[in-house]
Amino acid sequence: MDNYEYTELLKNMNLKMKNITGVVEPKKIDTRLKEIETLEENQDFWNDADNAAKIQKEKTQLQRKLDKYTIANEAVADAIELYEMAKEENDEESITSLYDDATHLENQIRSMEIAVLLSGESDANNAILSIHPGAGGTESQDWAEMLLRMYKRWAERRDFKVEILDYQKGDEAGIKDVSIIIKGENAYGYLKVENGIHRLVRISPFDSNAKRHTSFSSVMVSPEVDDDINIIIEDKDIRVDTYRASGAGGQHVNKTESAIRLTHIETGVVVQCQNDRSQHKNKATAMKMLKSRLYELELEAQKAQQDGTPKSEIGWGHQIRSYVMQPYQQVKDTRSKEALSNISGILDGDIDAMIEGVLISINKS
Repeated sequence: MDNYEYTELLKNMNLKMKNITGVVEPKKIDTRLKEIETLEENQDFWNDADNAAKIQKEKTQLQRKLDKYTIANEAVADAIELYEMAKEENDEESITSLYDDATHLENQIRSMEIAVLLSGESDANNAILSIHPGAGGTESQDWAEMLLRMYKRWAERRDFKVEILDYQKGDEAGIKDVSIIIKGENAYGYLKVENGIHRLVRISPFDSNAKRHTSFSSVMVSPEVDDDINIIIEDKDIRVDTYRASGAGGQHVNKTESAIRLTHIETGVVVQCQNDRSQHKNKATAMKMLKSRLYELELEAQKAQQDGTPKSEIGWGHQIRSYVMQPYQQVKDTRSKEALSNISGILDGDIDAMIEGVLISINKS
């Protein structure tokens, strides 16, 4: 990197920070944090536990955003100041050090850009993620389980909590269906771009002739709805089925019909939960899943109306991302056009770069 390239980099970073400042509005955040501090000084504030918890969550999110913004903004300002001083004094050692830190500076700004993009109404929420294999039997069911592992590993990397809500094992391998909840800040904001069809191309481990196979699985992501989101579901709107749970959970799950399946009659949306031994708890969780899915459907309908995009099928031509293991190794997203070769790392949960590329790409479009 030479002086001209670094000067242009600083100009670009400075411009991005000005744009970010306009979106983040740090003065407004600071004002709101002071308002919350005033509220906390009033004993009546703590008497309403639900409201206090909600305000505390808002405070934490605002403080994290402000801290992240302050660090990035100061880093750019310091780099500009140090560079100007080093040029005036012909301090080549300091200039070289600034060049070496350029990548770190770019990463800080990119991180701040992503934080700004994750400011939607439900982005901070937990995420309910469901994976459904497409046609293809064992092949697609195995691919669905590979995707489940990928998202669980991604959550582990971020110290997010994962709970299995429903798990239906495949006949030979893989899974027929799975729903999980991923709990962590901005879980939905990140994972919402995973909504869609995921395509895998590989030499099948289930084919004795070692032929290349293509498999598809659908990923659906919904925000865990807060209590203040008003979604009314009456008894007449749903069909309730009970069945015996399968998989982990001990002998009890195979002796009682504790698992719950809810079908929303108007939309055809089906959700299932067998996470708990209590039928009542499973029904409550399934209702939350259903509300989250209906809320996501409404968001999808609004987006489809704006973009003119029809609902996708689980098959050829509809994928949002392709994972190719043979004859070459590449993961390519159809929205960001970004292609990465580290397929083993990606399938092990290293998907931040892919997700962030889509978030930035969508924002620019």
